[in-house]
Amino acid sequence: MSNFINISDDNSWFIIANPTAGNGKFSKQWKKIKQLLKHKNVDFSYAFTQYSKHEILLVNEAIKQGFRKIISIGGDGTLHNVVNGVMLQRYVKTSDITISVIPLGTGNDWIKTYNIPKSIHKSIEIITRNNTTLQDIGVITTQNNTVTYFNNLAGLGYDGYVVYKLKNLKKLGAFSYLIAGIYGLLFYKKSIFTIVINNKTIKTRCLMTVFGICKYAGGGMQFTKNVVVSDGLLDISIFKNIGFFDLILNLPKLYTGTIIHHKKVTTYKTKEITVIPEKNSPYIQADGELIGNGKLQVTILQKAIRFVIT
Repeated sequence: MSNFINISDDNSWFIIANPTAGNGKFSKQWKKIKQLLKHKNVDFSYAFTQYSKHEILLVNEAIKQGFRKIISIGGDGTLHNVVNGVMLQRYVKTSDITISVIPLGTGNDWIKTYNIPKSIHKSIEIITRNNTTLQDIGVITTQNNTVTYFNNLAGLGYDGYVVYKLKNLKKLGAFSYLIAGIYGLLFYKKSIFTIVINNKTIKTRCLMTVFGICKYAGGGMQFTKNVVVSDGLLDISIFKNIGFFDLILNLPKLYTGTIIHHKKVTTYKTKEITVIPEKNSPYIQADGELIGNGKLQVTILQKAIRFVIT
C-alpha cells in the first residue's frame, strides 16, 4: 500500500512503514500515527513495505520524486534498510537526506543512543522539533564484494550466530535476545580470526569482533567503548576466547558496558578493519540483520546521513 505524490516542499516527509512491526498491533498503531501527524500539521506521504528490503526501492523512488525527509516506522531492521536505500541512491548527496524514526520494533537499539523514547506520541513530538545531527555510517564489504551499510553496530561471529537464531524467536519480544544469546553461548563454535587493524595483525581464537558507531545492540547490551557518532572512527571490540560461564558471570556488564574492561576483550578506534576467519565462516550481522558470512572489510563514512534526535 502506498501514497506517493510528486513534491517540491522541503518540509514534506515520506513515511516508510513495516506492517509486520508492532507485535501484531500495527493497524491500530498506524491509525494513531496518522492522527497525531495530522494534528501536528505534518505533511506526509507513505508506503508500506511488502517484502524483505523493499525499503531500499521505496527510498530510491521517494528521493527521485523530490522527498528529502524520511520517517522509518518499525524496528532496527527497517531503519537499516532505509539507511541502505539512502546510501545506494544516486540523486543527491546522502547528507542532504534527513531520517527520523517512530519505533515499533522488537529491540529498537539505535534510538537508545539518542534517548529517543519508544512512544509514538513522544517520537512524533521529536520529529516536529526537527533537531538533527549528522551521523557516521559504516560500510561492510564481504568476501563476494557485496556492500552493506550500517548505522548502529555490526559484527562477525557469536553475535551473527545469535541474529541467525533470533529470527525464529522475535515473537517473544525483547526477551528473545537473552534466549538467543544463551543458546549461542552453548552451541556457537569459536573460530580463529586474523584481524588487520591500524597496520597491526592479530591472530586469535575469537568469540566475536564487533564494529560500533552507536552504543547499544542486542536489546540494550553495550559492546563498545566511548563511541562518538560523528568522529569518523569505528569503535572495535574483540572478544577473544571467552567461555560460557565467564560470559554468564559477566552478563550484567554487557548491559552496563563495563564488559569492555574484561581481560579477554580488547578495544580499538580505527577507520578500517579486515577480519579473516580461518576455517568455518561465521555469520555477519549489521544492525541485527544477517548479511553474509566469512571474510569482511569494514570502513566508515563520516557524517554521511542526517538524523532527527532529541
